[in-house]
Amino acid sequence: MNAVIEGFGGEIVGPDNAGYDAASRTVLVGGSPAYVLRPASVEDVRKAVAYAAASGLPLAVRGGGHAFAGFGTNAGGVVIDLSQMAGIEVIDKEKNVVRIGGGATWGQVAAALAPHGLAISSGDTKSVGVGGLTLTGGIGWKVRKYGLALDQLVAVQVVTAAGDVVRAAEDENAELFWAIRGGGGNFGVVTAFEFAAHPTTDIYFGKVVFPANEIAEVLQGWAEYQRTAPAELTSIAAFANPFLGGPEAPLEIEVAFDGDDAELAAQAIDPIRKLGTVLADDVALRPYAEVLVDGVTPPPGIQLITRSAFVDKDSVPEVLRILAETGATQGSPIMSVRTVGGAVSEVAADATAYAHREAELMFATTTIGPPPVVEATGPARQALWDKLAPQVRGAYANFLSAAEDADVDAVYPTATYERLAAVKREYDPANLFAGNHNVRPA
Repeated sequence: MNAVIEGFGGEIVGPDNAGYDAASRTVLVGGSPAYVLRPASVEDVRKAVAYAAASGLPLAVRGGGHAFAGFGTNAGGVVIDLSQMAGIEVIDKEKNVVRIGGGATWGQVAAALAPHGLAISSGDTKSVGVGGLTLTGGIGWKVRKYGLALDQLVAVQVVTAAGDVVRAAEDENAELFWAIRGGGGNFGVVTAFEFAAHPTTDIYFGKVVFPANEIAEVLQGWAEYQRTAPAELTSIAAFANPFLGGPEAPLEIEVAFDGDDAELAAQAIDPIRKLGTVLADDVALRPYAEVLVDGVTPPPGIQLITRSAFVDKDSVPEVLRILAETGATQGSPIMSVRTVGGAVSEVAADATAYAHREAELMFATTTIGPPPVVEATGPARQALWDKLAPQVRGAYANFLSAAEDADVDAVYPTATYERLAAVKREYDPANLFAGNHNVRPA
């Protein structure tokens, strides 16, 4: 195979090679690609893209491999796995600009930046790839203060379908830079990201836990408080976890206060503590890099279905009522509700291709189990979403296990999609990069 891709300096894994089983799958989804290509340089990426284009085989690009829809693998195609391109370097100490390879994970980034006293608001899982998370959003533990991961981007380096190596920033290939920030992997392979990091301290982080019979009331109070809470406070409410009792599972509110001042942290978090009966509270000062958790690969034979939507201010009470009511029933999906707003909403709606700036909340429902169990709960899950439909809008691409036309329509409103399609026509007219929530060339 190395002879087929002349001069390819990376690793090539095929079905007959050792390590193929691990290389063929992503964290959440199995696959059976013809070849997994692990480039070691930008030139290798160019060669890999050219090979995929010439072969006519489906192409998947893998960063961390956490996409719920399995975008990092395929059946019978080519996978470009960027894991060998994971360098992390502070390139401008005055402006705290950090250059990160396209195959790096957020755990690697947090650990590398910690000695410099820097951080980038990312997701909440160490093994999630910088690329996959950033290109479609990035709702992390500092989102209300610093915005989405993509809001912290300064520039990117992209290998296009034509094999060109292009830099995109506000003042260079600006329309591509607009599209990259929310448009996913539709426009090429991002081999490097430049982020504006921020100085960080340790942060106050942990869970405040409430009993199941108080979920409805606490949820409403929690959501209302977010409107006046300091931007340093970000939180996630989760309940109906079958591994903690399903309908009897407690409400777990994870909180992150971006700062090491104990008094200010208490002032920010205490209003949540006062919402109900606190069963447990492990909030403590922790290094930011230790707040991110390890990703978990489901056991063989376990399926995972997730779906998400955004909630605007007027719909928050009714959506939370429906979620709490459903969570109290047997067979409910896991409910997870995240605060956004804050710095996210301060960016103009058309400044990037992320189109859901006005939402107060983003929530997701997740069902985990053997395929027969997941299938059996399908009608109830659909009934829930039918009930929610008048109150919610859009979808967060990073929490979708499907990539049908309806899902793409939810991620990208019409005006956003049409602008993305025009960029797609310029940089990928043959739709080589289709293994995503796909925007077809205009």
